Amino acid sequence: MATKAVIPFLIAMMLLTGVCNTLLTKYQDLQCVRNCDSTDPEKIQRFSQPVIQTAQMFIGEAGCWLVIAAFTLYSRFFAKDAPLLHRGYEQVGSEDSTIIDTPDEVAPTSSTHEETIPAIKPLIPNTDERIPLVGWRVFLLAMPACCDLTGTTLMNVGLLFVAASIYQMTRGALILFVGLFSVVFLHRKIYLYQWSALFIVVAGVAVVGLAGAIAPNPQAQPKPPVPPGMSLVAIRDAVKAAAVSSGALQSIVGVFMIAGAQIFTATQFVLEEWILEQYALEPLKVVGWEGVFGFLVTFVGMVILHLAIGRTDAGRNGYFDMQEGWREVTQYPSIAVTSVLIMISIGGFNFFGLSITRNVSATARSILDTCRTLFIWIVSLGLGWETFKWLQIVGFALLVYGTFLFNDIVRPPLKACVQRQKPEPLLPEEPIEHM
Repeated sequence: MATKAVIPFLIAMMLLTGVCNTLLTKYQDLQCVRNCDSTDPEKIQRFSQPVIQTAQMFIGEAGCWLVIAAFTLYSRFFAKDAPLLHRGYEQVGSEDSTIIDTPDEVAPTSSTHEETIPAIKPLIPNTDERIPLVGWRVFLLAMPACCDLTGTTLMNVGLLFVAASIYQMTRGALILFVGLFSVVFLHRKIYLYQWSALFIVVAGVAVVGLAGAIAPNPQAQPKPPVPPGMSLVAIRDAVKAAAVSSGALQSIVGVFMIAGAQIFTATQFVLEEWILEQYALEPLKVVGWEGVFGFLVTFVGMVILHLAIGRTDAGRNGYFDMQEGWREVTQYPSIAVTSVLIMISIGGFNFFGLSITRNVSATARSILDTCRTLFIWIVSLGLGWETFKWLQIVGFALLVYGTFLFNDIVRPPLKACVQRQKPEPLLPEEPIEHM
């Protein structure tokens, strides 16, 4: 029972690191890096390096190898007499599974599972007959890493234009694409009420996007300059009109980019599922390898884009100006410190998230992700990064209800929709968001 006491700590750390990932990235986006003393707000430039932020994420994921190395050293030299570290992870049935009263045969397996330290389960391979994912087969993980790269970069660009809470809520569109791709490529079955849940999620994302367009993030765009001689009323009307027009357009673009990025994230999850259905590898090593491959591809892409676009007159000081991005990270302590913190929080989120994945039910994970979004919203409001919007509550409620309905946390409103048998999970390997 002592090991069970670790689970609340893992849950708290998963929430903390998950919230920090989004808030620290948004904090970076708000840092001024050029013309900070200008009286003209349009000339002030903030940190806008989504590709570098993607590289930060992959470095954080690759940092999981440090945990793997520490675990390997500990188990080899200091825990030779600890059988729980070498017995392996054994998948147990869900909470709804039937318990069979067989004497003395089931008890050892259950006891072993309960006594295994929850924090080390992501480091222990599954005890099944899949082929080990070693040698050249490891390069298969480069495919989901490239999807992760594309999706994360698009989301980082979208975060430049929207509030942190709208960013997090829009990511709820992921369940729609995971559901569609699982049916098409993995031949999973989705019931009628689950299809209706997906449409509810789409409606929730649309309402959240509408909330961002009607009341754009005040931190995303600078206020336009005011010509001399204008009256206070004219100034107020001009500022309001300019903010609504440009801010609304940028918020809509940001929401579409974040929602579209979920296509690549869903593709990443489906590819991981397809690979891990055939090959066995410790979950934390999957994250570590994807971090390594993702960073290498990102770095090569950064160099190519800098040479092709970043060093040109049109691309200078833009997203692909690698030299300017490096200058901003190294010259401004606030950006450098948050970069390190983002790497640590992403590495921690993957470790704690995988620990939770192997210790609690899908119901608990869905509730935790909802709490993460709620905390991001509350902290953003407290920091003054965004304003309260009633329409956003409606969108958030639709997202939560659709997600909970899809994951069978709440019952369908019609009895005809209730399934007598528990639906097959779309992704039995239960991947988690990497950031």
